Amino acid sequence: MSMTATTERDLSGYLLVFMAGVLWSTVGLGIRLIEDAAVWQILFYRSLAMSVFLYVVVRLRAGRAPLARIAAMGWPGAIAGAALVAAYTGGIVAIQSTSVANAMMLFAAAPLIAAALGRVILGESVRPATWIAIAVAACGIAVMVWDKTSGAALRGNLAALGSALGFAVFTVALRRGRAVEMMPAVLLSGIIGTVVMAAICLALGLSLSLAPRDAGIATGMGVFQVGAGLILYTIGSRSVPAAELTLLSMSEVVLAPVWVWLFLGERAEPTTLAGGTILLAAIAGNALSGARRKRPPPIP
Repeated sequence: MSMTATTERDLSGYLLVFMAGVLWSTVGLGIRLIEDAAVWQILFYRSLAMSVFLYVVVRLRAGRAPLARIAAMGWPGAIAGAALVAAYTGGIVAIQSTSVANAMMLFAAAPLIAAALGRVILGESVRPATWIAIAVAACGIAVMVWDKTSGAALRGNLAALGSALGFAVFTVALRRGRAVEMMPAVLLSGIIGTVVMAAICLALGLSLSLAPRDAGIATGMGVFQVGAGLILYTIGSRSVPAAELTLLSMSEVVLAPVWVWLFLGERAEPTTLAGGTILLAAIAGNALSGARRKRPPPIP
């Protein structure tokens, strides 16, 4: 493969991961627009819609039964699917417990965790520029949340950190299993989420029937916000290292408070805006420096 072709593929991987972050950034807006549904009901509808959508995508992409593709992934796929369920469960709990800006900024702990896990589990080297970017991102996080670590926001903060851990594990598992098609891992997460959330709803006495508005929003989130975003992220993961994957997708963190401010008037505090600016600079700087460097040819 020529250097030009490799560079183009590297850049396309970065673009796909960035666009995944843009789609994910609408999660706060979607949750705020839902009127009555509980978190477990939202997750049930979102997981079900995502499962149906991804079943069709995997079937068209692979040309054979998606369940067989799930089995072919082995344990990295199983870990990725379970970790992803934990990630999006923590995300919704966090958004319902604290402000969108505060929750999303804490998700930015994912690159720190992914970098450490990628180094230990995968033996992936972490570029000095990436460590610098992570340090800058951590400073941005500190600016945003330094006065929001007690009271009612504490539950949301812990849920957001749990979501970051789940997403970091998902990212590292994708990289570990990149020699095979890992798209079915996202489908597996939807199947696990559907079964688990249905069981929780039934155990808590929550109806699986929602008002049309809430059901429509949750279903749309499953297809567009989660399903399409995870497809882009999974494809991009084949040519972008774990630490850079999570850092680049933090475009989600910066944009999520913007959507709820534009459409719902939920304002971010000055510290959130200042920290977001620092974080965005870290994302952009790391992505540009990573795209320029020569990297091993991605697995076809």
